[in-house]
Amino acid sequence: MYKINDYVIYKRDVCIINSIKEKFMKNEDYYCISPISDKSLTINVPVNSNLLRDMISKERALEIISNIPSIEAIDSNDKSLENIYKELLNTEDELDLVRIIKTTYLRNKDRVDHGKKIGDKDDTYFKKAESCLYNLLRIPLNMSYDECKNFIIESLSNNKE
Repeated sequence: MYKINDYVIYKRDVCIINSIKEKFMKNEDYYCISPISDKSLTINVPVNSNLLRDMISKERALEIISNIPSIEAIDSNDKSLENIYKELLNTEDELDLVRIIKTTYLRNKDRVDHGKKIGDKDDTYFKKAESCLYNLLRIPLNMSYDECKNFIIESLSNNKE
């Protein structure tokens, strides 16, 4: 059982447990959680639900970052790409977020390099995946969102040298 102030993963959102409501609904205990990206939002989740997962460890966070260069972008045609993005956003595999970020980044970079504007769908999914990834990694790394983002960018640029 989680405790107040524990961090958990609810769907793709990193949340903090604000309180535990005993016998809240149908005589069940509930966690009252808030996503760290929007603390004004409150979600009630049954204690015995399978909707919550443990936070990843610092070791796992560093492993994800070190694996970023070897993760392949998605190879797909334009029509099915949005469905693939949606599917990958709903998995519990953190590396799927990296795949979305890499794919959308490369597609938008190619557009800009060819004098075109970036794609709205790619930009939307890039931002969603980026937000999920940085929020997921920043807690075990004990960093702010921006510090985590800069740490990853710096790690990747050091890896190229």
